[in-house]
Amino acid sequence: MLFVLFQLGNERFALEARRVVEIVPLLELKRIPQAPRGMAGMFIYRGQPVPALDLCELTLGRPAAEHFSTRIIITTHPATASDAEQLVGLIVERATETIRREPQDFVESGVRITESTFLGKMLKDADGVVQLVNLERLLQQQNCTQYLGQSLESGHAAH
Repeated sequence: MLFVLFQLGNERFALEARRVVEIVPLLELKRIPQAPRGMAGMFIYRGQPVPALDLCELTLGRPAAEHFSTRIIITTHPATASDAEQLVGLIVERATETIRREPQDFVESGVRITESTFLGKMLKDADGVVQLVNLERLLQQQNCTQYLGQSLESGHAAH
């Protein structure tokens, strides 16, 4: 199975590549007034408004640094009101590579932190530890799912 690697600060994380539509450079975002913490704004992708979440803001409490390798990973997320999938952009630092591993190569850390239920199993490789990110849990934990469903329906992106 293929995984996209990225960093949040100095820590490495992975996301299943099957969830990734495309990885694009950091774009100019339209800010959304009174958006929840971590909601960086909206951008247009192939004619469709897409909400962008800053994973550094959500996990580290600071915006992603604007490195040359800072990217928006465009992912799919099940829409809240239908069976259709919605696009969600994840702003991450140093999204520069992929790895091919079997899911069973990742193991439980043995540590459960209620505030970080979106962080999954871990893998040790030659460069250190990589931790899986569970997108659904991340969006639920940060109370983004309700806002993401509303962001396109309420017309915020059109303003």
